[in-house]
Amino acid sequence: MTASSDTVSVREPREAKEFNDQAAGPSIDPADVARFSVQAAEWWDARGPFAPLHRFNPARLAFVRDRAAERFARDPKTREPFAGLTLLDIGCGGGLIAEPMRRMGFQVTAVDASSENIGTARAHAEQSGLDIAYRAATVEQLEAEGAGPFDVVLTMEVIEHVADPEAFIRCCSRLVKPGGMMIVATLNRTLKSLALGKVAAEYVLRWVPAGTHDWRQFLKPDEIRLMLSQEPLAVSGPYGLVYDPLADRWSESSDADINYMMIATRD
Repeated sequence: MTASSDTVSVREPREAKEFNDQAAGPSIDPADVARFSVQAAEWWDARGPFAPLHRFNPARLAFVRDRAAERFARDPKTREPFAGLTLLDIGCGGGLIAEPMRRMGFQVTAVDASSENIGTARAHAEQSGLDIAYRAATVEQLEAEGAGPFDVVLTMEVIEHVADPEAFIRCCSRLVKPGGMMIVATLNRTLKSLALGKVAAEYVLRWVPAGTHDWRQFLKPDEIRLMLSQEPLAVSGPYGLVYDPLADRWSESSDADINYMMIATRD
């Protein structure tokens, strides 16, 4: 099996003991949710298990800020440039994206399948004086409840962890308001990502715990485009993000072989 011919299919969720989360839906992989739940208290420790995300976050935030500013004709240099707009952060973890988005003025709703993650996120937001609507839920639950729609929907490094990527991403897209946008961030399924995004990151550099990712569940940009082809969206990208070890920073790049983002807009 090669990177060029391998395809993603719906997978059976792996077993996880004592998984009693309040969130429910076919996209949940209990083992992945349990893995992140165990580390929930350490989301905001910049030197802890989520240290790579803390280094990665400025590039992600800049990408979202700049694309949203273009879409909604806002000046990103102003204070709270996105006041009056709504944003949904799906798979929010401890709130590393939700909090900066709220500070930029968005009215933020943030959900995660892990109650432990939501507890950490809610506590940190309260300490920071930020009013973010956190809840343990799945995107399927939100859609069933008639939530939204939202001006911006974010699903950042989540789709590679769900059981049914196509059903998940299509459900996410249906929560985008007309005139709004969705940003998807994930990892490409290439030999380069296998070597660097999986093996090196988990077993050599130990940026993330071993077993965090299943390379077979990484998605190629064209696969995301195909998954969204039946939805009334215009899809653009990929937009790559690369790491410069000398500067110890991430930045946007034309190289989308490992980390990348896609944008879907609804007119």
